[in-house]
Amino acid sequence: MRALLKSHTVIPGFSLALGFTVLYLAVIVLVPLSGLFFKTATSDWAHIIESISSPRVMAAYRITFICSFIAASVNVVFGLLLAWVLVRYDFYGRKMLDAMVDLPFALPTAVAGIALTALYAPNGWIGKIIEPLGINIAFTPIGITIALIFVGLPFVVRTVQPVLEDFEPEIEEAASSLGASRLTVFCKIMFPHLFPPLLTGFAMAFARALGEYGSVIFIAGNMPMISEIVPLIVIIKLEQYDYTGATAIACVMLIISFFMLLFINLLQRWAAGSRKRY
Repeated sequence: MRALLKSHTVIPGFSLALGFTVLYLAVIVLVPLSGLFFKTATSDWAHIIESISSPRVMAAYRITFICSFIAASVNVVFGLLLAWVLVRYDFYGRKMLDAMVDLPFALPTAVAGIALTALYAPNGWIGKIIEPLGINIAFTPIGITIALIFVGLPFVVRTVQPVLEDFEPEIEEAASSLGASRLTVFCKIMFPHLFPPLLTGFAMAFARALGEYGSVIFIAGNMPMISEIVPLIVIIKLEQYDYTGATAIACVMLIISFFMLLFINLLQRWAAGSRKRY
């Protein structure tokens, strides 16, 4: 029976499919990323160390990672809430709201940056209201975080939403009938199932925020040591024809991002294994 299924499979044999997969990943992913390291290796170590550890670059690292982490954390909370509303409630305009979640995917990031700047600038609709209160959003790390929240929200919603749709409400009703409170039902029954997709959504939103450029460049203000992000530093290096410096900074971001995503994936696998044991 197994041999019959293999002979009638739509996809080619394992060896051929694996070969095409490895070739595709090598051409699309591995070769460009390897080029970063090879280009960086052509420079002397003194220039590399100076490029990746100057005070301006270190400040850009700090701003980029802190704002990305805060934005991804906020998206985990509100992405879960938005996915819950879309799945559990039926109201007028729900389909339109569901479609609007994907708007950051389709909207050019530069357009999003201009729109956010128009809203939160000192003379913008929201900025002119909150500026007299001493709150500045545009041209500060707060504005960067808001832009990263905007581009990362769909990743969390679209990751959690299928899990909520597959979760049977009868399980919650049974727990409630046995005397469990709403908080107990969520923490003990639902959250263990939602934790892996929430981690996945966090990792995707965090990775997206690290490399975001278009929506941040306008609202950030690009002030060195204050609101300058790493992708902008890379662009500046390229405009100065310092290609090895740009690739060195890109390699640092790539290595840090890889290990952070690897840690999150290992944590997700551990959480999935713990849920199976219990």
